[in-house]
Amino acid sequence: MTLTELKYIVAVARAKHFGHAAEACFVAQPTLSVAIKKLEDELGVVLFERGGAEISVTPLGAQIVAQAERVLEQTAAIKELAKQNKDPLAGPLRLGVIYTIGPYLLPPLVKRMIETTPQMPLVLQENFTVKLLEMLRQGELDAAIMALPLPEHGMAVQPLYDEPFVVAMPKNHPWAARSSIPAEHLKTETMLLLGNGHCFRDQVLEVCPEMARFSSPGNGMQRTFEGSSLETIRHMVASGIGLTVLPRASVPDMEGRDGMLSFRYFDKPEPNRRVVIVWRKSFTRKAAIDAIVAAVADCQLPGVRMLNGHEE
Repeated sequence: MTLTELKYIVAVARAKHFGHAAEACFVAQPTLSVAIKKLEDELGVVLFERGGAEISVTPLGAQIVAQAERVLEQTAAIKELAKQNKDPLAGPLRLGVIYTIGPYLLPPLVKRMIETTPQMPLVLQENFTVKLLEMLRQGELDAAIMALPLPEHGMAVQPLYDEPFVVAMPKNHPWAARSSIPAEHLKTETMLLLGNGHCFRDQVLEVCPEMARFSSPGNGMQRTFEGSSLETIRHMVASGIGLTVLPRASVPDMEGRDGMLSFRYFDKPEPNRRVVIVWRKSFTRKAAIDAIVAAVADCQLPGVRMLNGHEE
C-alpha cells in the first residue's frame, strides 16, 4: 500500500469517475485504474462499484476512503512538522477563497502580502466552500477564506471581518430615492441571484426570508433569475432586468457616481455575513496565518467591520 494509491482512491471517491480522478491526479487513467485494482487485491475488498457512467463507493470503501483522507492529512502534517525549525513565513502558502470574496479581497491582499512577506508567495485557489474544505482536509490547501456558517469541518477558525449586504438597482429605479430598503420589499421585485452551490446565495436567502419564497409558485417575488457570478448579475441589473443583493466590499462607491447602478443599505438590522479564515489544526505555520490575518486587516475593504477575533 502506498500513499499514491491512497491519493488515487480519495480522488475517485471525490470525482466518482476514473477519468476525472486521473486528470485531477495528473496521471493517465490506466495508471490510476491499475493502482486502485492492485490496492483492492492487496486488501481483498472492492472499494468501488463499477458500472454505468458514474462510479459509486461501496460501504466498506467509504470507510477506507475516510481513513485514507486522515492518513493523507497526517502525512501533510509530518511535512509541516519538518519545517518547524525553519522560517514559517518562508515558502509558498496555498490559500483558498470563495468566489464571492476573491475578486474584492485578493487584489489588495496580494499587494499587501508582497509588501510585508515577499518570501511567502500566495498560491491561490477560488472555489465553493464545500470544495475548499475538502481540499483543506486533503492537505491541498493550507488555509481558506470563506463566510459563516460552515458545514461541520473540525478546523481552526478565526474571524476576519463582518460585511453588510446592500441592494443594487438600476440608476432610474424608484427606490434610488430612498435612504435604505426594507428586506421584505424585495418580494415585489424581479430579483437576480447566484445559482445553487454559492454560499452567498444561501446567506442572502437566509437573511432575507421574503426572498426564500421564490421557490413557491405564485408566492413571493414576481420572478427570479440566476447568474454564475456577481459581476454577471451586476451587469444584468445595470441593463434594467431587475435588482440584486451584493456584499458591501464589492461596491467601492455606494453613491454610484461612475456607473448605471444605485446602491442602498437595508433597513437596520442590516443583514451581513462574517468572513473567516480556516485552517487545519495540525498546520504548524501559525505565523503564516497571522500574517494573512494582519494583511486582511490592512486591506481597508469598503464598508466592512474588521474583527480582532480569536480561534474557535
